[in-house]
Amino acid sequence: MQATSAATPPQIDLALIGAGPHALTLTAHILQKRNCLRDKLLAFDPSGEWLTQWRRQFAALEIGHLRSPAVHHPDPNPYELRRFAENRSSELFPPYDLPGSRLFEEFCADTVKRWDLGDRVIKAKVTRIQPKSDRFRLWFEDGKSAIARRVIVATGGGKLNFPAWVNQIKTQHPAERIRHSSQVDLRNLELSGEQILIVGGGLTSGHLAVGAIARGSKVMLMTRRYFQEKLFDAEAGWLGPKYLKGFAAEADCHKRWEAIQEARNGGSMTPEIMTQLRRLSHSQKLKFHEECEVVGVRWENNRWAVDCSGGEMLFVDRIWLATGTKLDITADPLFEEMLETHPIEIVKGLPVLDKHLRWAGCELFVTGGLAALQVGPVARNLSGARMACDRIVPAIVKSSVALSPAIIRTTA
Repeated sequence: MQATSAATPPQIDLALIGAGPHALTLTAHILQKRNCLRDKLLAFDPSGEWLTQWRRQFAALEIGHLRSPAVHHPDPNPYELRRFAENRSSELFPPYDLPGSRLFEEFCADTVKRWDLGDRVIKAKVTRIQPKSDRFRLWFEDGKSAIARRVIVATGGGKLNFPAWVNQIKTQHPAERIRHSSQVDLRNLELSGEQILIVGGGLTSGHLAVGAIARGSKVMLMTRRYFQEKLFDAEAGWLGPKYLKGFAAEADCHKRWEAIQEARNGGSMTPEIMTQLRRLSHSQKLKFHEECEVVGVRWENNRWAVDCSGGEMLFVDRIWLATGTKLDITADPLFEEMLETHPIEIVKGLPVLDKHLRWAGCELFVTGGLAALQVGPVARNLSGARMACDRIVPAIVKSSVALSPAIIRTTA
């Protein structure tokens, strides 16, 4: 999925910030409707390639297959992945033909090839979006810039979320002994005989636990609540009108935000991973710590002493924080000038966008988790990428789709 283009043109018709699954999905859907836009479209990503971050994370956590069924992928034809996997049925996993990671990666490479997108990613990190009348100046990390007529932000994640006690550690310690899950690469680690505390109740913590134990360590898995077992991170009803109809009809975005939290309900494990963890628990290689929180930690005698909320003390060699990311548009420097010149309503860090996921009053579009108030609880998933396309693509390919007026209201 290597890009071959080098220079950034000074004027761009359509710029995508990010080159992950959402950006690739949008690009393919746009070209399906208007293939003539291919040469007018560029994606910007620090890696210079499609899906680099996605590939790294799946490889680092040794994730065998996706959580999303085979119909969710970047190509506009929902059955294209099944066609690609025609002679590879062993790489579609039950219960809903979940694509194997390698299969999905190769399918995405095929999508890039079929839509002729190999040279559409520029190796550059966009750090600022500066509004300029009816255009945007995109500033890059190296101090250079380019002008874009329309911009789609598809950067994904948000900021790494660290528990408050992490910043209160006073003792000197080796940096690699406490890591956010996104900084852990299982492939490079020798963990034999170590005790590892993994904080978090989501699927990432399950993958880390399985990988660490396979390397000879013992794991303590801690969550503030109980470990939840769910096939998907939000109920399937959120993929269609069953739940989305009521969500769309709700005018109060604070209530929409609450509905999103309720639907996702924190992290959860798939039944498959939960079965593995229970098996490891029975063989004394893993211990569940439920309804438990870290109160404080200190580094002493070459290990962590961990004070827990129930009064228990744990001694471990490493701490991994599978505590996810926090989405807050007001804390993202990318949007700083947009918020100053085009103020919009913000609810708990999420922007209130128009029905085309467009920033009111201009041609800036947002997809991924930041579009959740419009798309719903699955906004950050592959299915959410497709739902975002249904909204964004018409506004990109039809000049008749009018801009919505700017809304000048901001709430915390």
